[in-house]
Amino acid sequence: MDKPRVRFAPSPTGYLHIGGARTALFNWLWARRNGGTFVLRIEDTDRERSTQLAVDAILDGLRWLGLDWDEGPGVGGPHPPYFQTERLDLYKAHAERLIREGKAYACYCTREELDAQRKQAEAQKRQFRYPGTCRDAPYDPSRPHVIRFRVPDAGATSWNDLVKGVISTPHDTLQDEVILRGDGVPLYNFGAVVDDITMEINLVGRGDDHVNNTARQILMYEALGYPVPTFAHFPMILGADKARLSKRHGATSVTAYRDMGFLPQAVVNYLVRLGWSHGDQELFTLDELVRYFDLKDVGATAGVFNPEKMAWVNHEWLKRLSPEELAKLALPHFRAAGLPAEDDEKLRHVCAVARERARTLGEYVQQFRYFYAPIALDPKAKAKFLTADTKPVLQAVRDAIAALPALETQAVEQVFHGEAERRGVGLGKVAQPVRVALTGGTASPGMYDVVQILGKDETLRRLDEALHGIAG
Repeated sequence: MDKPRVRFAPSPTGYLHIGGARTALFNWLWARRNGGTFVLRIEDTDRERSTQLAVDAILDGLRWLGLDWDEGPGVGGPHPPYFQTERLDLYKAHAERLIREGKAYACYCTREELDAQRKQAEAQKRQFRYPGTCRDAPYDPSRPHVIRFRVPDAGATSWNDLVKGVISTPHDTLQDEVILRGDGVPLYNFGAVVDDITMEINLVGRGDDHVNNTARQILMYEALGYPVPTFAHFPMILGADKARLSKRHGATSVTAYRDMGFLPQAVVNYLVRLGWSHGDQELFTLDELVRYFDLKDVGATAGVFNPEKMAWVNHEWLKRLSPEELAKLALPHFRAAGLPAEDDEKLRHVCAVARERARTLGEYVQQFRYFYAPIALDPKAKAKFLTADTKPVLQAVRDAIAALPALETQAVEQVFHGEAERRGVGLGKVAQPVRVALTGGTASPGMYDVVQILGKDETLRRLDEALHGIAG
């Protein structure tokens, strides 16, 4: 095969979906591994649903994932070349050529006539197929019409799919479908074929929900006299209930995961493993994926999206980063939550203790907001640990911390161990009441870290507030 020219061709009717992102990723990896070209095309012919906001969301998602494109929107100047609505003359010229060669024809049937035929088919409990009413009608461009592709009456179209193997579609299951509407806008199959021909795409990698379109498209390539590209249909991504992934299974937008605090390399890592494998390896850098990715290793069975596994992958990636790197990444999330965090030693210390505990940058904020905001005491924790019995412990710890010249780790540790030894109790009997007083709950990093992160003044203030709240 020549160097691959592949494409990702989303419709700008919504965000960049997880499934679309994986399709883009597989194509991008194949192009990068083989020194090929990755083309981005925006299929915006659905004028009622296509929006600039959706275009921006798609481009934003691809850029965040690191999937740069070699041709298409954003390349070559301020007027991107690959929007279908900017190429209508091209589709018209190819459609008219098919009419001249007898491979397509004008259909003058009205919507009302076709609707009546569909209702009749429904009543007879059979699938409606256009009966070819206008196949032999003289071409009159002055009459309102659409253009239909002439499907061969007999035979079948077969192809060897790189993922699914040999697939064959009998022609008698197809109909003469519309390829160009009356307003000059192409229907999906024809627009995709003309675009892939003119962009010299030689490998079409896409979701397997397009398998039913492939025979139709191959017939159009052959009718136009162009080489048929290789096809690879990637398995669908399903939810845990084995239904097609949708919002009811959780977030399906790539940028939603960005906003939740997932790392792009983790999202890429997880998505590529939904349908592809390389031995038992789970974590891959982008460079490794470019080195190892092969379409022959893409499975034919659907992948099941597991948010918990994706969070695990993200956690593993977070643990690879230094506290300094994490602080820069986490800072926007703390600020978005209205918390007065800064890229300073305090945030770096928070990230150092969060790295082992939280799976996303969003969880950094959820779990450790008490370092930056007033605490909300958990009622059960307060009732159990902030009592008259624990008040002496809290007071002793408070006074010992106040007496420290600096909150060095060994000195803070000795405060807790020393109090536990004096009272002849386990360390938890001392640490847990202090933990509730400082964080509001019973789960936190080690108390030495908590005290150091809060600082001496804030630690004493919270302990005083807890002491004042204990009756007696």
